[in-house]
Amino acid sequence: MSKRDELSINQQELTEAWQRTLPDVIQQSDRAEVQADEADPRSVRITIHSAGHQMYSFDFKVTYVDSREIRTTLVDVEKDGKSVDERTDSIQQLVEDYTRHIHECAQALHELTHA
Repeated sequence: MSKRDELSINQQELTEAWQRTLPDVIQQSDRAEVQADEADPRSVRITIHSAGHQMYSFDFKVTYVDSREIRTTLVDVEKDGKSVDERTDSIQQLVEDYTRHIHECAQALHELTHA
């Protein structure tokens, strides 16, 4: 019988830790917002506003599978408040970059999430 490797931090603390840490791993010119996912206590919602004149915002759902592993899901990409086709090469490149940054942030938070 193995004990399940579960998240050992409450959602409020988790959200605050992401709010503190994510800005350090994304580009300084980009802006990130982190909120608790009210439907799922193991998840946070992240919106990243890309820098520059493109005015893109990327919405991600980050769910803790266990205390170490996260699943990152792209929820939506918007430009000037309107949904856009996220399959273009330039947007896919940004999604990959942001997903990598999100995973870097999760790694930085291992001390908190893996007690």
